Amino acid sequence: MTLPAPLTGVVPPVCTPLTPDNEVDTASLTRLVDHLVSAGVDALFVLGSSSEAAYLPDRHRRLVVDTVVRHVAGQLPVLAGAIDMTTLRVHDHVDAVTAAGADAVVVTAPFYTRTHPAEISRHFRAVAAHSPVPVFAYDQPASVPLKLDPELVVELASDGVIAGLKDSSGDEGAFRASLMGTRSLPSFSVLTGSELTVDSALAMGAHGVVPGLGNVDPEGYVRLYRAAREGDLERALAEQERLCALFGMVGVGDPSRMGRSSSALGAFKAALHLRGVISCAATAVPQVPLSPSEVERVGKYLAAAGLL
Repeated sequence: MTLPAPLTGVVPPVCTPLTPDNEVDTASLTRLVDHLVSAGVDALFVLGSSSEAAYLPDRHRRLVVDTVVRHVAGQLPVLAGAIDMTTLRVHDHVDAVTAAGADAVVVTAPFYTRTHPAEISRHFRAVAAHSPVPVFAYDQPASVPLKLDPELVVELASDGVIAGLKDSSGDEGAFRASLMGTRSLPSFSVLTGSELTVDSALAMGAHGVVPGLGNVDPEGYVRLYRAAREGDLERALAEQERLCALFGMVGVGDPSRMGRSSSALGAFKAALHLRGVISCAATAVPQVPLSPSEVERVGKYLAAAGLL
């Protein structure tokens, strides 16, 4: 389908349900898509950080995009990550996800190699020239060891290279600079990747949110977005603070035995399993699974938020 310009609203980064032997659980994936669509989200983003894209072999990436696009059947736009270390590798992913029907691709700066801003610009320009669909820049310094410069974002947006920005940097000053610099571009979309400051991002002029926690409580983010857009700041604040409390689940994992990704993605998947959306809470290897007591703590967060 044609991607709205600008893209607005709630765009969950869809988790990738797995079987105990690390295969994609397509039945659970389609149930998760139904869970999100029925909540009223505005688009879906597959193969991002919450999708565990970095852990998935190419055959799993292709299966995820193909499954979601076929199941959505044009109801909503589907954005797909084309995330890899260098430009030519990204080209291959663009080819794969667009062949499967993705409506836009989401691309980080190059990583592993050390890059200069001129090389980052060249990368995005080459990907955009190669891609048959719009390109969104993904600012994710936690995984890509650099912060996209707002001046570069504005330059690429002004030149029509990128259609939007998904900002997961946590740098609110830079986020505002990107918003201010692209305000005169009516078709350009700036999306926040922060679950915790959606109300303030929307007040700054953000077009929408890409919340990992939106897998667990998509209705909550839809309510938050609509309240903010309607100018009901009191209702938006209350919903945001309820979601902030729910987000505490990402810290249930013991940091002495697992990393933050294992804890956060494990919590999202445990919550989806407890809510009956997916069949198995497995995360991709080599992430460490949550213990039964940690899963029990996830359940307490859900209960406190009125989700169990």
